[in-house]
Formats: sequence, C-alpha cells, structure tokens
Amino acid sequence: MNINWKKTAVVILDTAISAYLVLAITAFNKPDGQATVCSEVKINIQKDVTDGFLNAEEVKKFLEYNKVYPLAKPLKEINTRHIEEVLRQSPFVETAECYKTQGGNICITLKQKTPILRVKADNGDDYYIDNHGSQMSNTRYPSNLIVATGHISRQYAQKVLTPIGNMIVNNPFWQNQIEQINVLADGTVEIVPRVGEHIIYLGRPTNIENKLQRLEKFYRYGLSQAGWNKYSYISLEFDNQIICKKKQKHS
Repeated sequence: MNINWKKTAVVILDTAISAYLVLAITAFNKPDGQATVCSEVKINIQKDVTDGFLNAEEVKKFLEYNKVYPLAKPLKEINTRHIEEVLRQSPFVETAECYKTQGGNICITLKQKTPILRVKADNGDDYYIDNHGSQMSNTRYPSNLIVATGHISRQYAQKVLTPIGNMIVNNPFWQNQIEQINVLADGTVEIVPRVGEHIIYLGRPTNIENKLQRLEKFYRYGLSQAGWNKYSYISLEFDNQIICKKKQKHS
C-alpha cells in the first residue's frame, strides 16, 4: 500500500491550523473575566498645585472599608462603575475613573479636591475649603497650606476667602510668601507673610489681585533694598498708595 506522504502532510498541517484557529477564536471571544482574576490594582492620583489628602494606601483602605477592593477577585465580578460611584462618595474625591485591562489589572485614576485654605475661625470652626468653595472635614494637615483665622462665617469662607485662596495658590510667588489670612471683626483682611516681621493690611476684600500686584512690586523694588524687617505694618487699603509703619526700635 502506497502512502502519499506529501498529501498526508498537507492534511495534517491543515488540521493543525484549523484547530489552532478554533482555539484562538474561542480564547479571543471569551470574556477576560471568565478566566482571569484581578492580579494588580493600579491607583493613580493626579497632582495639583497643593498637597492633597489622599495617597494610594488611603484609597485602598477606603475601598476595602466599602468592600469593593478588587484585588484577587474574578474580573467578571468586578463592577468598575460601582467602584467609581463609591470613590466619588469620598469628601476628598472630585472625579474617579476605573477600568479593566487585558492583563488582569484594575486601573483607578483619581482627581482629588484641592484644599486651598484651612479655616480656624474664632467661633470654633475648624475645617478646610477646596478650590470650589466646598467645605472639607478637618483631617490631617496638608503641608504648606495657608491658614485663615479670625471672624469667619461659613458663608464668608465660601464667597470671599475661596477666590482669594485660589488667587494665591495659583500664583507661585504668593503661594510661597503668604502664611496666614486674618479676617477682622469688620470684615477687612490682613495677611501674614512667611518672610519678614510685618503685617499686610488689605482692607476690604475687593480688588485683591490689584493690591497684591502693588505689593509684589513693593517687595521687589522697595523691601529688597530697605530690608525685610524695616516695617511692622504695610497697608494697601487705598488705591495707588502703600502706607508703611516703621518698626519701633527697642532701647
């Protein structure tokens, strides 16, 4: 009996290719979640102009507390939209995005609310406000955050201090220079710088940007020559003028 080896080899090769294609198509069409568990959770927190409250470990603990941390769970059982909804319930999260990858990972990207001021009012209130004016509960203290003190109602913090705080944190010069905002009983504002031993009086909280521009010029071309500790009080209350009070010398 003669065997046509060439024909046999072709049949075997065709059969092997067909079997491979069937397996490949089957594997391709099978949902990842049916055969794969979450092998890694990648948490990315977008950076902002100020330090926030969240880090990856705190996000993990928050998800574990709410019983939705996805590590080692089958991908088919992981509801990424529900994870997003849970994350948005945090008072520190502004936006949340969660998705699966073919490699079995869950990726979470967060944008956190940006704290711009800590309010420590003379009525006992102690809280943070974010860049949208929303109040955030008192938790740990972010570094380099400006403290607002004095006669501050919650409405004043939202309507008046929020735009001032945004103006400061978005200006690198003032973000590094201003340490404290103090609100007096009549609603006028003074600020305490990080450098120098003087108080800066802004008066009514209007035209703040113009007042700070004048102060910056005075800092650069006046105090840099006269000395940072020459004055104890600098007033920018009135337009087109800066009033300075010299520090008294102790005998």
